[in-house]
Amino acid sequence: MLLADSSYPLLNVFWTMFEFFLWVIWIWILIVVFIDIFRSRDMSGGAKALWFLFVLFIPLIGVLVYLIARGGSMHERAVAQAQRQDAEFRSYVQQAASSSPASTADQLAKLADLRDRGVISAAEFDREKAKTLSAS
Repeated sequence: MLLADSSYPLLNVFWTMFEFFLWVIWIWILIVVFIDIFRSRDMSGGAKALWFLFVLFIPLIGVLVYLIARGGSMHERAVAQAQRQDAEFRSYVQQAASSSPASTADQLAKLADLRDRGVISAAEFDREKAKTLSAS
C-alpha cells in the first residue's frame, strides 16, 4: 500500500535512469577526447592546449568539433598506443625470462662453481642441490 502511494511514477524512474546513463556516457566521451588530445603525437603543445581549452570551456560544441575534425584518426592513435604497449610488454617478458636460470643444469653448475670457489660450504651445496632437484 505504501508503494502505491508513491509520488514518483515508474516512468519517471526510467527517465531518471536514462538521464543518468546519458550523463555517464557524456563523462566517458569527455575523458576519451581529453586522452586523445594528449596522446596525439602529430599536434604541437599549443594545439593541444587550444583543443583542451576549447573542449573544457565549450564542452558540447568542442567535443563535436573535435570528433568531426580528428575523430577518424582517434582509433589509429589508440591502436598505435596499444601496439607500443604490447611491444614493450613483450620485450620486458623476454628480458625477464632471459635473466632467469634456463634450466636445472645451469642452477647446479652455478652452485658447483660457488662451492669450488669456497663461497658456500659442501653442506650448503648439498642443501641447495636438493632444493633445486626437488623443484624440477
